Amino acid sequence: MKTGLKSLSVLLILIFFHAISYAQDVLKFVNPNIGTAHSRWFFYTPAAVPYGMAKLAPSTNGSYGNLQGWEAVGYDTRHTSIEGFVHFHEWQVGGISFMPTAGRLKTVPGALEKPGSGYRSGFSRKNEIAAPGYYSVILDDFKIKAELTATKRVGFHRYTFPKSDSSRIILSIGNVQGESGPVTDASVEMIDDTHFQGYVITYPKYVKTYDEGGRVAMYFFGELNKKPFTVGALDKDAAVANQRSSKGIGAGLYLGYKTAEKESIEIKVGLSYTSIANAKLNLKTEAEHLAFATAKAAAQREWSIALNKLKVSTKNVAAKTKFYTGLYHALLGRGIASDLNGNFPRHDGTIGQLPKDAKGKFSYNFMNTDAIWGGFWNLTQLWALSYPTHYSDFVHTQLEIYKERGWFGDGIANSNFVSGVGTNFVGLAIAGAYQAGIRDYDLNLAYEAVKGNELGYQNRLVGSGKMDTKSFITKGYVPYLDADKTDSTGSHFSGSHTLEYSYSAFAAAQFAKRLGKTADYQKMIQLSDGWKNIFDKTLKLVHPKMEDGTFINKFDPLEAWRGFQEGNATQYTFYVPQNPKSLINEIGEKTFNNRLNEIFETSRKNAFGGGKTIDAFAGIQSLYNHGNQPNLHISWLFNYSSSPWLTQKWTRAICDEFYGTESIHGYGYGQDEDQGQLGSWYVMSSLGLFDVKGLTDFRPTLQIGSPVFDQSIITLGNGKLLTIKAENNSNENVFVQSASWNGKVLNQAWLYRDQLMQGGTLTLKMGSKPNKNWGVKLPPPSVQ
Repeated sequence: MKTGLKSLSVLLILIFFHAISYAQDVLKFVNPNIGTAHSRWFFYTPAAVPYGMAKLAPSTNGSYGNLQGWEAVGYDTRHTSIEGFVHFHEWQVGGISFMPTAGRLKTVPGALEKPGSGYRSGFSRKNEIAAPGYYSVILDDFKIKAELTATKRVGFHRYTFPKSDSSRIILSIGNVQGESGPVTDASVEMIDDTHFQGYVITYPKYVKTYDEGGRVAMYFFGELNKKPFTVGALDKDAAVANQRSSKGIGAGLYLGYKTAEKESIEIKVGLSYTSIANAKLNLKTEAEHLAFATAKAAAQREWSIALNKLKVSTKNVAAKTKFYTGLYHALLGRGIASDLNGNFPRHDGTIGQLPKDAKGKFSYNFMNTDAIWGGFWNLTQLWALSYPTHYSDFVHTQLEIYKERGWFGDGIANSNFVSGVGTNFVGLAIAGAYQAGIRDYDLNLAYEAVKGNELGYQNRLVGSGKMDTKSFITKGYVPYLDADKTDSTGSHFSGSHTLEYSYSAFAAAQFAKRLGKTADYQKMIQLSDGWKNIFDKTLKLVHPKMEDGTFINKFDPLEAWRGFQEGNATQYTFYVPQNPKSLINEIGEKTFNNRLNEIFETSRKNAFGGGKTIDAFAGIQSLYNHGNQPNLHISWLFNYSSSPWLTQKWTRAICDEFYGTESIHGYGYGQDEDQGQLGSWYVMSSLGLFDVKGLTDFRPTLQIGSPVFDQSIITLGNGKLLTIKAENNSNENVFVQSASWNGKVLNQAWLYRDQLMQGGTLTLKMGSKPNKNWGVKLPPPSVQ
C-alpha cells in the first residue's frame, strides 16, 4: 500500500512539473516587441497581468503627448533611448513615470534627437527582455539595470545600480504621458522615510471632445525597500533640494541614494482610479508580502494559465508565435478600473460601488476600454469562446455607465465617454453576449439600454455617438452632409453609418425576438434593411445619398473619408454581415465571387492593406484593408456564396502574410491594433472558426475556415474541451477536403455555436487543391 502511494505521489509530482514546464513553454512564443514600430500608447505594456490596471512599460517618447489624442506614442522600436517607465496605459489614460539615473541631476527627459539633453538614457535591444509579466533593460548611460513586473493593481520596479554616490530615482508625476492630455493638477509627497503618495489629474483630448468637463484621475501609494539618502522636489521650472513634496503641473520628486556595486532598490506602487486610500489598500492586499522575484513568478504563472486555455500544435514556430502573441495582446487590452474593495470611478467625480454576489465576492470588474468598433469580429468572439468573464465585465461596465448617464459610452476612460468614431456598437456587443449565453446581469435593464441605443435620439449625449439616429430612423438611411459633421439631419460619414446602424438594428432585433418583444423586433428588423436604401443597383456598390434621395455626385468608390469613415465604398459594400445572402443576391453570386476574389488577388500584392507604409490609415483607400476594422469579416463571406474554398484560401493567406513576427511587420505595417482586435482575429481565424455576424443571430453559428495548426485544444468558457484536428495540414494544404464532427460526416462549412460549445472534436482533412463540392450545398443561415 505504501509503495503504491509513493508511486502515485511520484507520478503526481512528475505530472505537476510537466504541466508547469508546458505552461512556461507557451510564454516563449509570446514576443511583445512584435509590431512595436508606430505602436499605440496601450499596445506595449509587457509588465502587466491579463486585464490589469497596473500596466508598466518603458517609454521612448510618451512625454511628447500626441496632437490629436490617438496617434502612436509611447514606445517605438526605431527609437534608441528611454525616458522613463510609466504605470498607466489605457485608451486616453496615461501617467506616473519613474526613471533611475546617476551623475549630475537633470530634471527633464530631454529630446530623442539630442542625447544628453535630459535624463533619458540610450539602450541596446540586445540588453532588453520583454515577456508576459516582465520587462528588463540596461540603461547604457547610467549602467543601471531596470526591471518591471506587476500584479493586477500594483507595479513593481527593481533598479540595480553601479557603485555610486549619485544614484537617483526620478518620480515624474505632473507631466503629460502618452494619450493622457494636459495635466490639470498633480501631487506627490514622501509621508515617511520609505513611503510616498500622490495623484495626477489629466484632461485627455477625447474627453475634451466627447465629454467636456470630465477628467481622468490616477492615484498611487508607493513603498521603497530602502530609505533615500536625499529627497528633492521638482516642478515645471526648477528643482528644490531637501523638499519632500511637490504640487501642480510638472510635480515630481528625486530620490538620492549611495549605492554599492550591483545594489538593487525595489519599489512597489499601489494604483487606483478612485483615491490614495484605495491605492494603499490595493498595495497592502495584493503585494504587502511580495518581493519583486515572487511578483514576477506570480505574473508569469497567471499568464501561463490564461494562455494555456488555447493549446495549438504545429512545427511552424512563426505561426505559433503569431498565435500566442495575438492572444497575449487580446488578454492585455482593456484593463480593470475597479479597486479591491469594489470602488470604481464615476464621471461626476464620485465613487461607485460594485455589488457582491451570494458568496460575498464582487460579481464583476469595472473596465476602462477603447471603443468596441469592429470588436465583434475578433474580441467578443474570443471572449465568448474561452474568456466569458471578461465579456461579462464589459457588459456590466456598460450597464453601470448607462445607469449613471442614460446612454452607453462606447469608449470609456474612468466613466468618461471617449468614443472616437462617433458610432456606438455597445448594444450590438451586449446583444451578442446574450445570444452567446452570457446573461448574468439585469436583462430588463440591458434590453432597455440596447433598444435606446438603436432608437433613442432625444437629448442624446455627444459622447454616446450616433447623433444622426433620428435621420436613420425616419428615412431608413443617413443622408450625406458635405460638411465634416454629424447631427440629427445626417452625417459626412452617411454611407458607413447607414451600414453600421443597419447591422446593429439587426442585433437589437434578434435580442428583442429572444425576449418576446414582437413590436420592437418588427421595427428594428425593418431598419436592418436600411443598407438597401443606399445600394446602387447600376454600380452594384453602396453609394451615399443626399437628403432628397439622390446619390451623391463625383463618386469615386476608392475615395476614403467622403461618406465612409476610415474606408471607402468598395470596402464598405461588403458591410452587410446581418444578411450576406441578400447582398450576394443583389450583386449576383458569380459577380460577387469574382469581384471579391479579384479584390484579394490585388490586395495580396499590397500586404492586404497599406503595403509597407508605416501609417495607421495607409490602407483606407485600397480595395481591402485588413489593418482596420470595417474589413475584418470580408474574407469569410465566401462561405455564404457557395465558394468556401476561397474563404479557406484567403483567411490562411492573411494569417501568413499580413501578420508578421518582426517589430515593424507585426500587424501589417501601419497597424491599428486597438487593444487586441487584430491579434484576436488571428487567433480565431488561425483556429479555423469565425462568425461573420458577430454572435448576433438568434442562434449564432461559427463558420469553418482553414486551421493553421495541426491540432488545437480549446478550453471553452464552460470548462468543456473543443478539439480541432487538421489532418495532412501544411503551408500548401490549405483546402478542406472533407470534415467530421464527433465522428459524423460534416458536409457544411459551419456549425451552430451551441453545438461546438458542448465540446467534441472537429476533424478536417486538408489538401493542396480545393474541393469545390464540400460545404457548398448548405451555406450558413443568412436570415433567422
